[in-house]
Amino acid sequence: MASQAQMDKMQLRQSYRNVWHTDLMRTISADTPYCCFSLFCGPCVSYLLRKRALYNDMSRYTCCAGYMPCSGKCGESKCPELCLCTEVFLCFGNSVASTRFLLQDEFNIQTTQCDNCIIGFMFCLQQLACICSLVACIVGNDELSDVAQALNCLADIVYCTVCACMQTQHKVEMDKRDGKFGPQPMAVPPAQQMSRFDQPYPPNVGYGQPAAYGAYPPGPPPQQVQGYPPTTYPPQGYPAPGYQR
Repeated sequence: MASQAQMDKMQLRQSYRNVWHTDLMRTISADTPYCCFSLFCGPCVSYLLRKRALYNDMSRYTCCAGYMPCSGKCGESKCPELCLCTEVFLCFGNSVASTRFLLQDEFNIQTTQCDNCIIGFMFCLQQLACICSLVACIVGNDELSDVAQALNCLADIVYCTVCACMQTQHKVEMDKRDGKFGPQPMAVPPAQQMSRFDQPYPPNVGYGQPAAYGAYPPGPPPQQVQGYPPTTYPPQGYPAPGYQR
């Protein structure tokens, strides 16, 4: 069962000020090749994204990014690469979610209603498929078994698709962080800033108040109106202090 601190952290993410550079609905068009790569090789992508989220410094690595009860108890400091490989293959869903939480808490990114609906639909479909499978086993009805198999297949397809879109969303966000389509790359934060779980209000690192998806950080200031001098003080040609006629 989740602790009260974890529940408070989940509620806090709803009030974060920034949004993802692209939401889950637009990730396929944002980076189609990477989305296909995530779909067919999800664990490998999860490994690469977590390492990149840690700025390629595996000394920062903690199992599930510190968001699970097992975090810090798996000998990560001795062999972080092996522990990360084990995490992404045996706990793939948790590895994707942990990278997501890590980015959200580092860059103050909120969980949007659209993304919540998609993720919630995925969870509900999986639960429905599980219930139908249990009922089909108990009742022994062939038609209900066929329905359960169809639901399981649909749930697996939705799960794989959402995870691929989610990982593409993370990759696009880190492209933005690293300055691949922004003005300047962000500096590597200090080691103590990578763990945001004990900080109720994480710093707003390199992000501004957005107006819509993809609209942050704010653009350059409006251009000076042609014909007007620049608004500097004192104006050019103004007498220096102490000047007397």
